[in-house]
Amino acid sequence: MKLIFLFIFLLGISRSEEAHSNSRIIGGETAHISQYPFTAAITVQTNTGRYFCGGALYSQEWIITAGQCVDGAILFTIQLGSTKLTEEDPNRLTVATSEYVLHPEYNPLTLENDIGLIKLRMPIEFTDYIRRLLPLALHELPAKPDLRSIGWGQTSDSNSSLSEDLQVVRVASITNDECKIVYGNQITDKMVCVVGNYNEGACHGDVGSPLLDAYSRYTAIHVGIASFVSSNGCESTDPSGYTRIYGYVNWITEVTR
Repeated sequence: MKLIFLFIFLLGISRSEEAHSNSRIIGGETAHISQYPFTAAITVQTNTGRYFCGGALYSQEWIITAGQCVDGAILFTIQLGSTKLTEEDPNRLTVATSEYVLHPEYNPLTLENDIGLIKLRMPIEFTDYIRRLLPLALHELPAKPDLRSIGWGQTSDSNSSLSEDLQVVRVASITNDECKIVYGNQITDKMVCVVGNYNEGACHGDVGSPLLDAYSRYTAIHVGIASFVSSNGCESTDPSGYTRIYGYVNWITEVTR
């Protein structure tokens, strides 16, 4: 049985020093803001350091991300409206936050219920570059061949830099029974695993980013939240793990109403 390895990303002194344009989600290509105007770049300050996570804009006031991204957080800095991490972008909006909500049954050891919500200090105005992600998954995600994983995570196990440009890669979801062959009974019904054609998928720095069921170029359903990778590394052919959104729709609705 292979241990689940967390992939929240520890930032150095300066994010600009960490980011390089040749770094990306494993096997990905550059994404465009017109396709992903809901994407959120999140810097998290805790007692142990500064971390980077992804997220998705759910409403004018709320961001959906992973539980591990809000657990123990002191301060968030959230960037919306840009697929660039550090380069100048006139469409970028940096927003302050007022509170976060960690799922009450989140388990940092097993990553069960790995979901959290961040509330913005003030409601934002939507633009051509900032839109909410609709809808959330309304049914269980079956094994499906054409999903999208996005994020600013690193490109390889040897390159620890974040990507300057948001990356997107096509992946396929597999059954939980297939995923248990790799991870054993650590996989629960509220998790979903994905694989690429070879080793494409999420890596360190992608945690909290959405997994999307893309019906068309401009329509996507939020079906998962990046949560874990194999202890064998991002470049292995082992599946990446996500929190299934479907099981938390009622909780999200209740918290954000």
